[in-house]
Amino acid sequence: MVFWEGYVSDETMGTFAPIIVYWLYGGFYQLLQPLDKYRLHTKKEEEEKNLVPLPSVVKGVLLQQLVQATVAQCLFLLTSAQTSGKIKQPSVIVQILQIIIAMFVMDTWQYFVHRYMHQNKFLYRHVHSQHHRLVVPYAIGALYNHPLEGLLLDTFGGAISFLISGMTARTAVIFFCFAVIKTVDDHCGLWLPGNVFHLFFQNNSAYHDIHHQLQGTKYNYSQPFFSIWDRVLGTHMPYDLVKRADGGFEARLKKD
Repeated sequence: MVFWEGYVSDETMGTFAPIIVYWLYGGFYQLLQPLDKYRLHTKKEEEEKNLVPLPSVVKGVLLQQLVQATVAQCLFLLTSAQTSGKIKQPSVIVQILQIIIAMFVMDTWQYFVHRYMHQNKFLYRHVHSQHHRLVVPYAIGALYNHPLEGLLLDTFGGAISFLISGMTARTAVIFFCFAVIKTVDDHCGLWLPGNVFHLFFQNNSAYHDIHHQLQGTKYNYSQPFFSIWDRVLGTHMPYDLVKRADGGFEARLKKD
């Protein structure tokens, strides 16, 4: 029994809950942006280095979410049409296992697609470079991508994770909302004390901030959960957190 049962379908929740979570969680982080001591870059750096204004970022994210919602609805309709009657939900243990499998599938897909978009000069110049216009990332820009990248990297990655893990639409609500929260957290540009994600994931906001820096664009491709593929394939770049004069921290490539 879940709180939305009887009000909206699992398929509808799986489609729209991640979008709502994105703007709520991202919006919360945006409210913290004026707190310089928690920023990985100063406000001045953001204004000088970022190559796209906030309204354009919002429009780009909304476009990607429209595509994601359309694909999600089609995917849920296709999979639900193959079952008859009410879907029996698996045990909690099975659902946890499915989510873990989906996490590894999504990480694998996104690592190799993301890395190839850097290595292929045409794809980087005409597609992936749009995401890197945010040299100083911030929360609501997490899904600011070229529409083709959004489709290949995020939308297809989510669909493949859903299908391979075998999860139901109800489990997918949890997984996709969690994936959105983690993606926003990685792009928030903040280093907050007590962030629970830093306890379980080495792939965090500082780790991904290195990738957005000019010297780190060939490293730290992994997203959104683990850094396994970076470590296995030699693209892992550790970092040092260096304290700034204003009391905040910045991530710098680790010195040998």
